[in-house]
Amino acid sequence: MSTPNASFSKGSTDHRDLIKPYLKNWKWFIMSIIGAVLLAILYIRYAVPQYAVQAKIQILENQSSASELGAFTDLNILGGGGNNVQDEIESLNSRTNLKEVVEKLGLNKKIIALGNVKNTVLYDNPPFKVNFLAPDSILQKTEHEFFITLATKTTFEFANKEDEPFKVHSFGRPILSSLGELIITPSALDIEAYSGRKYEVKVSPIAAVAEDYQKKLLINVTELSNIITIGLNDAVKKRGVDIINTLIATYNQNAVNDKKAIADRTSSFINDRIADIYGNLSNVDQDAEEFKAGRGLTDIAAQTNINLSIGASNRQELQNASVQLDIASAMKDIVDNQEGYELLPSNIGLNDASIAGTTAQYNELALERKRLLESSNEKNPIIVNLDQQLAGLKRSMQSSLNSMTNNLGLQVNSLNDQMSRINSRIYSSPKNERALRDITRQQQTTEQLYLYLLQKREESQITFASASPKSKIIDSAYLASTDPVSPKKPIILLASIILGFLVPFSIIYLKDLMDNKVQNKIGLEKLTGDIPVLAELPKISRKESTLVKVEQRTVLAESLRILRTNLDYIIKSKKKDIGGNVIYVTSSVPGEGKTLVSSNLAMIFANTDKKVLLIGADIRNPKIYQFYSGKNVDKLGRPTRNKGDNGLTEYLVDKTLETKDIISSMLAHEQTVDVIYSGKIPPNPAELLMNGRMKELLDGVVGQYDYIIVDTAPLMVVTDTLLISEYADQILYVTRAGMTELKVLEHPLKLHKEGKLKGLSFIVNGVKESNLGYGGKYGYGYGKTTKKWWKL
Repeated sequence: MSTPNASFSKGSTDHRDLIKPYLKNWKWFIMSIIGAVLLAILYIRYAVPQYAVQAKIQILENQSSASELGAFTDLNILGGGGNNVQDEIESLNSRTNLKEVVEKLGLNKKIIALGNVKNTVLYDNPPFKVNFLAPDSILQKTEHEFFITLATKTTFEFANKEDEPFKVHSFGRPILSSLGELIITPSALDIEAYSGRKYEVKVSPIAAVAEDYQKKLLINVTELSNIITIGLNDAVKKRGVDIINTLIATYNQNAVNDKKAIADRTSSFINDRIADIYGNLSNVDQDAEEFKAGRGLTDIAAQTNINLSIGASNRQELQNASVQLDIASAMKDIVDNQEGYELLPSNIGLNDASIAGTTAQYNELALERKRLLESSNEKNPIIVNLDQQLAGLKRSMQSSLNSMTNNLGLQVNSLNDQMSRINSRIYSSPKNERALRDITRQQQTTEQLYLYLLQKREESQITFASASPKSKIIDSAYLASTDPVSPKKPIILLASIILGFLVPFSIIYLKDLMDNKVQNKIGLEKLTGDIPVLAELPKISRKESTLVKVEQRTVLAESLRILRTNLDYIIKSKKKDIGGNVIYVTSSVPGEGKTLVSSNLAMIFANTDKKVLLIGADIRNPKIYQFYSGKNVDKLGRPTRNKGDNGLTEYLVDKTLETKDIISSMLAHEQTVDVIYSGKIPPNPAELLMNGRMKELLDGVVGQYDYIIVDTAPLMVVTDTLLISEYADQILYVTRAGMTELKVLEHPLKLHKEGKLKGLSFIVNGVKESNLGYGGKYGYGYGKTTKKWWKL
């Protein structure tokens, strides 16, 4: 049963060790959380709230009857097509559109009411208006600010910078600023109500403001739908609503303008063709009139119908081919003679669907290029790319038109040949009939083309008048919620609590993670293993006495009593006789408290009416005299030889000195302790300790005292302790909490393993009260002190 219990106890201790650093610092967690929550409340109090504004629109699909090419619906080229919604989203959120919105709403000019902590942007109904006399080209690219303080009903104070002296000006009078002249006019009915208030007027470049709102806009499309949701978070509710509504209106108006531009170009092309064909038609009519008048012809239709009935179908084909050839030739001339990348007439009656599709694609790219040139130049990589695409499309159209005109020419020639063969069969018809029929045929062809273009011109004008936007407004801009979306109070408060918890947790965790020093008995026991840690001594303040008193109940006194009990138990388990126990007290380096331990250990043993001898064997750096001196210490006996005080050094050097000559009986806090001081600091301490006199000293006092406590030199600094370690029954190795590194203790453990330090045990000195022992502290309430309120 012992083994399982031991394992369980060890596991429980390890578990408590993990959470103990956090539990004992609970007050820091509370203070950190409270501080974080207070900062969060302060942030929420003074943060500028943001409100969510939303709108919904539906992207309309292109209808053949309503598109910019609707004048040519008889060819049905655009049927079944639809808009790419993602392209429309990019177009809607374009920099050009947002620049128009910023310019229309004047968003690049802000009037800000300055407060003690928080400033407020005045968007709707500010108390005054600012009119700039500088050109728009300067205002749109300039960043400037100035400050205004309303004074009276007719005056105000003005300064270009906040720290500059303000000058009094009258409303309506021009003011010279770094931006140029400007005029301030009151807009509030009761302007005196704003007297004494300070305002900042800030002018920003339109492009910068547009880019800022471009980043803020959130545009999402409903899955498998043409409905787009437009969202914007803004500090001013009305401004957010106005921005989205103006953006939608600008987007639709630009789409209408694009369609009207193509319709205008198509009408212009048709008007030019009508003018040319009208002249041809007049010439043909004139030829027919002169031919009949010159030959005295009247109605010869009946004769002609008999002779030409065989070639009726052939003539129809020839007529259609001629029309197509005429239109194709005209289109080819426009493409070949075009300078730059102007819009091309679309769908003018050609039967080739590829040419119509290429023309439509060319016009779309030309419009995009024209729009980009409004805010950029021809060296822009996007425009260069568009130029390359337009050039490719132009070459493709030229190739297609060349091929088409060649084919139509061959077709017309073939039909003419067929017509000649038919005419040869009716060669007996009068030459007048044939000539008149040729004139009539040309007249009909020209008239048919003329009427066709008149019809298309009217359809183009209808398209121009009925040009519709690309989107339909489902929901105009509205507040998605009356509550602000930012700052989110619950999330901020929760985050502050988490942050307030994580800050001390992280600090404690990192501190423990990087801690490589002894802190208390529990931590040291994990390193020493089977070598016992006899006790841990508390850290004492400067006001406390360094030597314990008789029946004192302080934490230090109780800790020393525990040390005495544990030390007695170890000594008795090793020795059969009780008297003459030689105890060395050492440490790694100076300052770890070995002299404090040895001095108080002598006092605590003397409290039990034992005879105790304290020897200061650290002859390089003697410190015992610091503890056994002052008003609470009296010397009861003095060495009798040589009148002066003799110590260990003198004994080691002078072989004529006896033990009684160097022992001083001290009365400290009503307790008697015999002390051998270190004496003068010798030049060769190691050699003195090796001359055998130290062994003689210890052998001589073993029978006279119950405990001989030897304050030795630090083990890692000099070899003095190792030279005399064989004479010790027990070696107390003092470590200091927060000072002694764990890696340093590998040295005494190695010496113990090699047999050079026998009877080794450890003591932890200077432990904080919160780290003391398994129970927190010793004494069962003795020597309690009242903590200050800030340490609770």
